[in-house]
Amino acid sequence: MTGDPGVDALIRQWAAEREQSAEQKEVDRIASAWLADAPQPAPGIPGQRSRTGADSWANVDSADPGYLAAMRSRLPEVPAELLNAAAGWWQMIGDVAEAERWWDAGISPLDQRALDYRAAGLTPADLSKRLGPLTVLEHLRRGSAPAWCVARLARQRRDAS
Repeated sequence: MTGDPGVDALIRQWAAEREQSAEQKEVDRIASAWLADAPQPAPGIPGQRSRTGADSWANVDSADPGYLAAMRSRLPEVPAELLNAAAGWWQMIGDVAEAERWWDAGISPLDQRALDYRAAGLTPADLSKRLGPLTVLEHLRRGSAPAWCVARLARQRRDAS
């Protein structure tokens, strides 16, 4: 699906967790109908409800539409809920252009480990550099710590100069 076995396994696990039996669907339908009959309290802080109403509240998207569009173009078969959740994490990386550099370097849009890699000091350009027979990205996929990769890259730069 994405080319990264870890991310593909995550997608399969996510889809399996959301599959529901006919019995579970019926239970959810009955619960939804029952809850729909209950009175809905007005949103807001209790002390302010008399001056405001539901009309003063706006829906907030948890994910930037720019991220969602960029992610959907790369992973069109992934469910929207999963993309929304992943986009929320990627927004912490920076703007869409920076996230796309990570994606172009080989990190899947569903792989949130880029936050850890960035915090350790790695950049998208570092992922293609070789540390012995493997690239930094291959080392990371095999479980090497990002800090170890940063230290090895620093030693390589020091030895080269």
